[in-house]
Amino acid sequence: MPEVPEKVVIIGSGPAGWAAAIYAARANLSPLVFEGAITNENSQNGTLPLGQLNLTTEVENYPGFPAGQLDGFLNSALGERRLKYDLPPVTDEKHAVTGPELMNLMRQQAENFGTRIITDDISEADLSGSPFKLKSLGGEEVEAHTVIIATGARANYLGLPSEEAFKNRGVSACAVCDGALPRFRDQPLVVVGGGDSAVEEATYLSKYASTVYLVHRRDELRASRIMAERAIKNEKIEIVWNHQIAEVLGDDENGVTGVRVSSTVEDSTKDLPAGGMFLAIGHTPNTAFLNGQIEIDDKGYIVWKKSFRTDTSVDGVFAAGDVADDNYRQAITSAGTGCMSALDAERWLGDRGLE
Repeated sequence: MPEVPEKVVIIGSGPAGWAAAIYAARANLSPLVFEGAITNENSQNGTLPLGQLNLTTEVENYPGFPAGQLDGFLNSALGERRLKYDLPPVTDEKHAVTGPELMNLMRQQAENFGTRIITDDISEADLSGSPFKLKSLGGEEVEAHTVIIATGARANYLGLPSEEAFKNRGVSACAVCDGALPRFRDQPLVVVGGGDSAVEEATYLSKYASTVYLVHRRDELRASRIMAERAIKNEKIEIVWNHQIAEVLGDDENGVTGVRVSSTVEDSTKDLPAGGMFLAIGHTPNTAFLNGQIEIDDKGYIVWKKSFRTDTSVDGVFAAGDVADDNYRQAITSAGTGCMSALDAERWLGDRGLE
């Protein structure tokens, strides 16, 4: 263990984590960020560094990034090497900022102010007393006066044996990651869900698929009105109302070949041809490493203990972003709570003469 504890350790690297790092760094707190490990498990769970936003395409609703010619700005802000190796090439003359671009910009901004970054997961945490003790997957041990948890939430699956059997062979929880692969092109595809994420996935896949079946267990989408209208008006999206997935169909040679859906209003089933199935049915907060040391709600999200504050049930530990927010779950709200958590941590340290 180091002799002097860190003032602020931030766990996670989505919009919440980088916003916290930017604010903490500008406050001369020299934050240390554990951005996550690059492992097969994290890849499958969608928990690689830079968070869920890094798995999206264009981000139309993040303030300050209207559609335009961003390539020159990205080159100057990030440098050609990062643009070449970390980001997809700019293909359109005008486009909104993409998720990978936005996340790399945030990461670079945090670095510019002196944030230190370790590409590893925190696997163990002892929050029983101050300073807090953290251990990474790679064995690094760190002590910290304050901790900001910004680990986000990972995609949920249905839990069907047939779904598990065809994971990575046609079953995916990330359309943006996999949808453009050759195996899915010009094929009928299935998206499961009824919220904004499901509509976004279906809309994205409609660029590649012959048809997208959006399977929803109710007779009305939960998505926002503008997103719902986008799906209904898209000629390549067919909404399968009042149905749920009963079984994923396929074989060893071809992977997924279809899905069997069952009605939620009567005793009937039908088969839909599909070269792939994409899940968009919610997320599970990434809190397992905390081992029950922080209060969570019945959905697994960390509980904020004070109104308009990011305080958790452990004094000196703060939470930001989707790991504590099951309501808004937007990049801008995550970044906002990341800012709040850094300010809360700074004030906590100041009250104790540790800043």
